[in-house]
Amino acid sequence: MSTRNALKVLALVACSALVFSVFTTAAYAKTKGEINAGVKAGMDRFKKQVKGSSAYLKGAKGVLVMPNITKAGFVVGGKYGQGALLVGGKTVGYYSLAEGSVGWQIGAEKYDMVILFMTDEVLKKFRASENWEAGVDAEVTIITVGAEVSVETLRSQHPVAGFVFDQKGLMGGVSIKGAKFTKIHPD
Repeated sequence: MSTRNALKVLALVACSALVFSVFTTAAYAKTKGEINAGVKAGMDRFKKQVKGSSAYLKGAKGVLVMPNITKAGFVVGGKYGQGALLVGGKTVGYYSLAEGSVGWQIGAEKYDMVILFMTDEVLKKFRASENWEAGVDAEVTIITVGAEVSVETLRSQHPVAGFVFDQKGLMGGVSIKGAKFTKIHPD
C-alpha cells in the first residue's frame, strides 16, 4: 500500500471515529424532560411550518416527533436524534434514530422530522418493534413541506408519512430509508 493510500485510509478511519463518537455520546445524554421539551418545541415548529398540520395530526393514529436530528459527514457520515411517540397527544414511548452512511458527503445540518402513522396496523407494527427500520419494516413517504396532500390520501396511499422541516446547515438531500428507530428508556 502506498503512503498516499495509507493516509487516505487513516483519514477515513479518523473521520469515522469522530462522527460516530459524537453520535454515541449523544445517545445517552438526554433525559425524559429534555426529550419532552424538544418534542414540544418540534411540534410547535411543525404546526407553524407545515400547511395542514392540524388535519394531519388529527387524522394520524400515532405521531413520532424527532426534533433536532443531527446529520454530519465527511465521506463517512451519520445522523442521530431522540424523540417521542405520541398517541392521542400523550407520550407512549421514547425512541432514538440512528443511521450511518459511506459515500461522497461533506457538511453538517440539523432538522426536525415528524412521522405520521395513519393506520392502526402500521402504528401497531412500529410499537411492537425494538429496531424499526424505514424502508424495510415500512415505506415512509416524505411529504414536501408546502404540498397539499389530504388526510384521506395519506391514509390510503401513504400510511407512514414523514415531514422534514426547520432545516439548518449545509447538507442536502434528506433521506429516511435505512434509518433505524430504537426504543430507549431515558432517566
